[in-house]
Amino acid sequence: MSRIRPFRAGDEAALADICLRTADAGADATGLLEDDALWGDIFVLPYVARHPDLAFVVATDDDRVAGYVVATDDTRAFEDWFGESWWPGRRARFAVPEAADRTRDLLAYADARRAGAEPFGDTHPAHLHIDLLPELQGQGWGRRLIDRALEELRLRGVTGVHLVAAADNTGAAAFYDRLGFVRLPSPPGAQAFALAL
Repeated sequence: MSRIRPFRAGDEAALADICLRTADAGADATGLLEDDALWGDIFVLPYVARHPDLAFVVATDDDRVAGYVVATDDTRAFEDWFGESWWPGRRARFAVPEAADRTRDLLAYADARRAGAEPFGDTHPAHLHIDLLPELQGQGWGRRLIDRALEELRLRGVTGVHLVAAADNTGAAAFYDRLGFVRLPSPPGAQAFALAL
């Protein structure tokens, strides 16, 4: 029986793999960038490095990780830490001359991360990322993961949470709508959602 458990050291490779296999608007992004590791180093691994206590996974019967939610309770502080401490040590690894547009765009996004770069943290200070492998989708695991993360954020006195999805990820958008997230004005190619806690 699958179950939700807290993240633990050693889960990182599985989380990076899930991130990669869902990074293309919910589909597998393997091979879309010059280095597949870029997805995880931006969208999941920094969260478990800084906030392992705000990371939860769905583990299968054999304890294989097949889904996760990661969060930060303070977006501004997290983005400054990402830009000052996390990203500089990894950026050189991804310096790809003649990189394709998609890689260049993702590197530019990571390079620009800092407090205030996205306005959503002003009114909804926490943010999260959630990904599930297809084998778990449509079974309520996404809702349970988000509920678990929101429970922890509420215990910390956080007043609101936001997340950003690819604009063409219609399945994710419908899911967040069902959970009561409100759509926010968003930049091209993205859709931001927020929830008051």
